[in-house]
Amino acid sequence: MYRTHTCGELNLDHVNIDVTLSGWVQRSRDHGGMTFIDLRDRYGITQLFFDLDTDRELCGKARELGREFVVQATGKVRERSNKNPRMATGDIEIEVRSLKVLNASVLPPFTIEDETDGGEELRMKFRYLDLRRNPMKRNLKLRHRMAVEIRKYLDEQDFIEIETPVMIKSTPEGARDFVVPSRMNRGEFYALPQSPQLFKQLLMVGGYDKYFQIVKCFRDEDLRADRQPEFTQVDCEMAFAGQEDVLNTFEGLAKHLFQKVKSISFNGPFPRLTFSEAIERYGTDKPDIRFGMELVEITDYVGGHNFQVFDSAGYTGGICANGCASYTRKQIDWLTEFVKRPQIGAKGLVYVKYNEDGTIKSSVDKFYDEKAIRKWIEIFRARPGDMLLIMAGDRVPTQEALSELRLEMSRQLQLVGENDFAPLWVVDFPLFEWDEETQRLYAKHHPFTSPRPEDIPLLDTAPLDVRANAYDMVINGVEIGGGSVRIHNEHLQKKMFEKLGFTDEQARRQFGFLMEAFRYGAPPHAGVAFGFDRWVAVFAGCSTIRDVIAFPKNNSGRDLMIDAPSGLAPEQLKELGIRIDENGK
Repeated sequence: MYRTHTCGELNLDHVNIDVTLSGWVQRSRDHGGMTFIDLRDRYGITQLFFDLDTDRELCGKARELGREFVVQATGKVRERSNKNPRMATGDIEIEVRSLKVLNASVLPPFTIEDETDGGEELRMKFRYLDLRRNPMKRNLKLRHRMAVEIRKYLDEQDFIEIETPVMIKSTPEGARDFVVPSRMNRGEFYALPQSPQLFKQLLMVGGYDKYFQIVKCFRDEDLRADRQPEFTQVDCEMAFAGQEDVLNTFEGLAKHLFQKVKSISFNGPFPRLTFSEAIERYGTDKPDIRFGMELVEITDYVGGHNFQVFDSAGYTGGICANGCASYTRKQIDWLTEFVKRPQIGAKGLVYVKYNEDGTIKSSVDKFYDEKAIRKWIEIFRARPGDMLLIMAGDRVPTQEALSELRLEMSRQLQLVGENDFAPLWVVDFPLFEWDEETQRLYAKHHPFTSPRPEDIPLLDTAPLDVRANAYDMVINGVEIGGGSVRIHNEHLQKKMFEKLGFTDEQARRQFGFLMEAFRYGAPPHAGVAFGFDRWVAVFAGCSTIRDVIAFPKNNSGRDLMIDAPSGLAPEQLKELGIRIDENGK
């Protein structure tokens, strides 16, 4: 038996008990005739005590231990004379009488501490060491607990967890597929699922009216903080259900997680915003509503003053930053450069300071008189001490840029706390979006999303005005999940494929099995899929989902620890019928 207790459970109730602990050496401290070792395992840290006068040989052995040595220590629990209130075991220590090195360690490439000196790339290369740090332990324990609570709640709601295939047929729309060559069917390929969308709809046809699974999904897309090539979804579907049924059921799931995991309760239903409301008020379809500073449009109040930036713009709007009239020129210049960054893409920024004494200072004073600018102040409902930050240009990109500026100002003004949460639903998304490059319609969500019933007549006359029977859950500006009422009628599904540019042959080749299934009595059904990694990251307060995944990929899609992806041996390629040419392609 390697241990009788863990390094996180001993307290004053265990004084004078003989125990055996095993773990990693966190740190060692020599104090003359005494040596102290902090021993760490998954559960915590316990201090080991060695007395030179009592056992010189044992104390000498303890002093030879290095960081991350794996050791076993046996001794008696005693009360500490200098207690440490910051440690769960800070009232006791182990007076060691036997010490065994289970495995030595070379010097780690970074310190295994909460605040480590290792950069992200280094920590990902040695992820097994990074996993020993408390922040990673907390995140993975949180992930586990959330998964347990999700299963508990859905089980109580009569959902059945059913696994769906990982090797499927490649289908268009969405991101690129990861593909897997078939040895037994040369020249043909499986695809890894971007989601179990088709299979969960088939499960509804099969009569399993409440399905879920916590499932791996795969998308070959450019990566960022909230994306990974392989990620985890909480995938759910309900038959004989409409939008209200889904929203009520999974709002219940969200409230359950908030209560059980974060001890936070919400009274009443989550707010709901239509897609168009979210864009107009916040500049994004995933708004952070923990603070105000909503977008205000003043397009109708800026023209005709020979200021070309405003006169030529399709949209002029801004935000009111409370208490920011004291911002210096340097601070305003920084904000101007911020919105000009390539990822935001604004051309510039106009400011209006409404000073505490009621005077006005603006960067466009020579174009607009005080009366005109005071009209803006009135529209923005600004108060003395506030500052207006205004941008102009095409409507959508300008609103998106203002959304980024709004978030930056919330950070600078520290408007939200780490335990502030504001969930909401965004509904009534457009069913289609138009791509100028390919000159065709694409599905805003996916081709199986049902239009709102009252908008179906618009499919032939004004498809871009058709609203989807779709919904997203957003928490603190992060899209946690989304879903829709599905098309369950063969004729409407054919119409959808037609609007997306599929020929009958293409539709049959890609989705024939689904359309065939619809002919055998497909029930009305709807569903939702949550980004589990994102949800855990929001609860953990992490800015990237990599911090809540045990073994993530970097922004280039590489696993630095195992050096993947990698090449294949010639004999493997030959079996698969694949040849790499002289250019490595």
